[in-house]
Amino acid sequence: MPFQHLLQSKRYLFWALQLAGWGSWAITFYLGMLVWGKSESLYIIYLPIVSTLGMLITLLLRRLYHWVWEKEIAWRGIAILAGSLVAGATWMASRVLIFQSLFPMSAKEFESPEMQFWAHFEGTTSAFMVMVVWSALYFGIKYYLIAQEEQQRRLKATAMAHEAQLKMLHYQLNPHFLFNTLNAISTLILDQNTQLANTMVTRLSRFLRYSLDNDPMLKVTVAEEVEALKLYLDIEKVRFDERLQLSFDIDDAASTALMPSLLLQPLVENSIKYAISTAINGGSIAVSASVSGDKLILSVVDDGPGLELQQNGMPRKNGVGLINCRERLSEIYGDNQFFGIETTDPHGLTVIIHIPLEIEQGKT
Repeated sequence: MPFQHLLQSKRYLFWALQLAGWGSWAITFYLGMLVWGKSESLYIIYLPIVSTLGMLITLLLRRLYHWVWEKEIAWRGIAILAGSLVAGATWMASRVLIFQSLFPMSAKEFESPEMQFWAHFEGTTSAFMVMVVWSALYFGIKYYLIAQEEQQRRLKATAMAHEAQLKMLHYQLNPHFLFNTLNAISTLILDQNTQLANTMVTRLSRFLRYSLDNDPMLKVTVAEEVEALKLYLDIEKVRFDERLQLSFDIDDAASTALMPSLLLQPLVENSIKYAISTAINGGSIAVSASVSGDKLILSVVDDGPGLELQQNGMPRKNGVGLINCRERLSEIYGDNQFFGIETTDPHGLTVIIHIPLEIEQGKT
């Protein structure tokens, strides 16, 4: 059985520790006998018997501890002391009987009542300490496993909340985009431009399918992200025609780098909403991706009127898409990312993103 699976199974872990613990006690006891010059070969029989007996007695202790586990700590303390004392005395009495049966000649050394008393007292005290150590290890390991399980539950709950947050941010499509697109399709149908209307419906379907089918917990290549972004922009190009000018500058080294899916879409949507649609002559949007050291650098630049920024670099208003993007980056990369907004000279807005460079497996 793999070691990791052994640790995850309480039953196998208990028996593995039982065998290891009592086996270690038997070996230590035997080595002690060798040091004291008592190397009877029958110890090879005696020690496995008394070790097995001790193991069986601790199973009864385990049942006792299960019974008092939910009780107050005082009851658990009493159970440990009383249980260890009774278990130790029982184990020692059994050991004496077994020892006398296997070593009748050696047992004669303890014929006097005084020697028997002190030998039994020392043996019982030693056995009591063995049971106390076993009990302490049992409770310590059990508390440790419970703490580990609680930590795993907390980590799982945190991961689930993290995933839910990412999915919420991922699926937060701007309803204005859907409304404007459907309104544009309706206008094309009324103008009997059914071919262009059908093209827009097809593009909208492909974009929505890509958006909803992609797991926000997974990442896509920059090339795939740009293709999805072009699906979105193809729809907007129908609405704005020549008023919307687009440019892409994607380095070859960056095209296979990984990034969160649909990360750039809300940034471009923000530029269209506040830079293109409000300008009579429209405007331009430039999307770029490059690699610098161990960072992937992404940028979205428009030449619109720009936004008023707060001291923290975020817009005072009308920046839902920007906030959405920053929160997704924070959820995925923590502090190992950069999201910056600055004004474009002479006018406009520039959004710059730095994230760790990850290359799609199998690509160089």
